[in-house]
Amino acid sequence: MSELQFQNVCLEAVCGTLPQEVVRSAEIESRLGPLYRRLRLPEGRLELMTGIRERRFWPPGMPPSQKSIETAEKAIGAAGIDRAEIGALIHGSVSRDFLEPATACGVHHGLGLGRHCLVYDVSNACLGLLNGIIQVASMIELGQIRAGVVVGTESGRNLVETTIERLNADTTLSRQDVKPAFASLTIGSASAAVVLCRRELSRTGNRLLGGAFRTNTDGYRLCQSEGLAEFMETDSEALMREGIAVAGETFERFLGSMGWNRDGLAKTFCHQVGRAHHRLMLEAFGLDPAVDFSTFEWLGNTGAVALPVTAALGIEAGRLERGDRVGLLGIGSGINVVMLGVQWQRSPVTRDGTLPDRHPRPLHQAAR
Repeated sequence: MSELQFQNVCLEAVCGTLPQEVVRSAEIESRLGPLYRRLRLPEGRLELMTGIRERRFWPPGMPPSQKSIETAEKAIGAAGIDRAEIGALIHGSVSRDFLEPATACGVHHGLGLGRHCLVYDVSNACLGLLNGIIQVASMIELGQIRAGVVVGTESGRNLVETTIERLNADTTLSRQDVKPAFASLTIGSASAAVVLCRRELSRTGNRLLGGAFRTNTDGYRLCQSEGLAEFMETDSEALMREGIAVAGETFERFLGSMGWNRDGLAKTFCHQVGRAHHRLMLEAFGLDPAVDFSTFEWLGNTGAVALPVTAALGIEAGRLERGDRVGLLGIGSGINVVMLGVQWQRSPVTRDGTLPDRHPRPLHQAAR
């Protein structure tokens, strides 16, 4: 069927954490000076082609679990959920502490969650957190758990720095040879966490209604990474073309499964890649760009956390209003597409009606 329906699930909190260190596209090009001079590449092409002026990095050597714990703490505090109610913790980013054990184990330990909690990682390129949301929502819907957390932290520093080193070191590369590495230079870092719960536990009433998903693995070789994101080769043009084709098909199924039409979709948060992808994606969906909220311009592509951290920023900025029908529209290499629908009511507040103390400064201010 490739469609999802939920009757008892609420999206209770969406939170993010951003790095302090800002790296501009111009700085990356400056470090690529040897390559640019040899191939006579014009400066400014990275921002011009992608629309990404900057991205952010965590401190060198920081394990992803460290920020995942911090971000999940924010989300649990914002949701006001008793930790004893949390029956599942899924870590869904590409970046992880180790191949084993699951990074989710360290996050679970750091959060002090109970032994009754189901704990594991989900890996699916840029869709890991959305896949985790589906799994937690399904467990809630089936009555297996009452609440769950999906969290992830992407760390792009190693990938970008390794790419710069390889491009400068290999003097045999032509302009055509450089193209598969270009997407790696758009990668940034961020952390995001989502808390879901049964309707009777919810203080917001933000219903996760369901969604749709589709796949086309004919394109599974269009984006491939070695090891833990140490080097990546991407056929960006083909991946964008094929990904948007699958997304267009999924979007029609998504609207049908929700019983919505385009005009009734008030707001969207999409996976963040770059300017061309963003424009062509919305055109393929037949949506007015005004309904969407974007962050790629200053966060770059933050992998599996790109969509949820963008949602966190949009929610914090007051983007959503009571009654809004909201689309979470995700595309990942492989090629996989997941789209989820939310009926929005209000942002989470503490029981005395104030914003939670665990998130004292706005997310966008805390990053600057």
